[in-house]
Amino acid sequence: MKTLSRKLLQQLSSKQTEGYQVFNQTKFHARMVEFLAIRHHAYSTKAIPDFGQPTPASHPQLMNEGEITPGITSEEYISRRKRLLELLPEKSFAIIAAAPIKMMTDVVPYTFRQDADYLYLTGCQQPGGVAVLSQECGLCMFMPEAKAHDIVWQGQTAGVDAALEMFKAEKAYPMSKLNEILPGMIKRSCKLFHNTLTATPTYTDMETFQKAAHVGKVSDLSIFTHDLRWVKSPAELKLMKESASIACQALLQTILHSKTYTYEAMLSAKVEYECRMRGAQRMAFNPVVGGGPNGSVIHYSRNDQKIKGGNLVLMDVGCELHGYCSDLTRTWPPCGSFSSVQEEVYDLILQTNKECIRLCKPGASIRQIHNYSVELLFKGLKEIGILKRDQFRSYHQLNPTSIGHYLGMDVHDSSMISYDRPLKPGVVITIEPGIYLPSSFDGPERYQGIGIRIEDEVLIMETGCEASWGTFYQTVIIIKLLDCGQ
Repeated sequence: MKTLSRKLLQQLSSKQTEGYQVFNQTKFHARMVEFLAIRHHAYSTKAIPDFGQPTPASHPQLMNEGEITPGITSEEYISRRKRLLELLPEKSFAIIAAAPIKMMTDVVPYTFRQDADYLYLTGCQQPGGVAVLSQECGLCMFMPEAKAHDIVWQGQTAGVDAALEMFKAEKAYPMSKLNEILPGMIKRSCKLFHNTLTATPTYTDMETFQKAAHVGKVSDLSIFTHDLRWVKSPAELKLMKESASIACQALLQTILHSKTYTYEAMLSAKVEYECRMRGAQRMAFNPVVGGGPNGSVIHYSRNDQKIKGGNLVLMDVGCELHGYCSDLTRTWPPCGSFSSVQEEVYDLILQTNKECIRLCKPGASIRQIHNYSVELLFKGLKEIGILKRDQFRSYHQLNPTSIGHYLGMDVHDSSMISYDRPLKPGVVITIEPGIYLPSSFDGPERYQGIGIRIEDEVLIMETGCEASWGTFYQTVIIIKLLDCGQ
């Protein structure tokens, strides 16, 4: 058995694609060390406080001292709150509610995902809380009170002690005190901001809140939080690069196995498995795996068809790592070769992707890059005969999407920021040209049922940009790998 295991490790370690090691033995040993460390702590006699989410004490293999969430320190969270207070008008304050638990059935909840603003400002990954931020009191957190029954069934959760000790709140109270304290804060303020998407009746049903809303004192907080989240810190960029790396590796592994995994559902399962095995907590969205004509459905998510021989597969995937999302798309022929028609359209999309990435730099805007992509694609589609000279309106039916969007804690991050705003260093966007020709396309029959998109993540830098995947894994490399039967 030892000999067999050693041979298997050698085989896995030797599989490399253009310098990209598929299975790194060093990482394997490191994970074994982490595993043993977890076992060691599991049987330690030292009591480790349970705050309902990872801490440096409970997860030393994941977090460093001073971090509230993996990769983000308490100092950074405090700085975020300070910058938000600087943006708020005088004598105003903010209410930020945690995301609610959503139920799949009467007793089965959906997997919980924290609201991005609440997580960005507090670091708390748990439901049920309400945070108040003001010049008067700093960060004041109202925490849910766990009952003995809840602890038995769901485990420990963060309470008042965790708010003060872990999340570094200036003040903390049990949720039962909210009705006593919040009305007075509302009365003393000139303006109130809250995250409208996760607003909870716990405070919106208060008479004082409703009166404030009636006289126009209540506004959406996201106009400020999205502005803060738009430019990423070095710590955030490190997490985003790791998230992108995981998605890249997972997508490459899925491409390499697509010759044998001939169902959309199999490819979807494969990419999610590869992301989770590399440390992602969840997928950023349900993978889009469109075989053949399904690739022409922009956000196709059924993933329930068999992929026919000769068809392309369009796969749009992203994962989430410690609160930060990735988003990538590739289109390829599982059979190992493009038809002449497929290659013609693919080359147009690939060249548009490259040209648009070259435009990504400080001062440019997503709108400008989008308009340039429309010119390139419209011209190219006319040249290959998909569109006629006077069919500009038809172009928008074949590509109704923007060339990209902002990316961060949410897939479509900082949605309150206009696409006309000039880009700055530290902003992350996607570049994703595509063309979607449904089977009902009123044009040359040979192009019907083709959907192609190529999407990269792009970090804006002082001197230009850095792409997550770039042009390294181009069509010819993919085809060579598939032809080699890997």
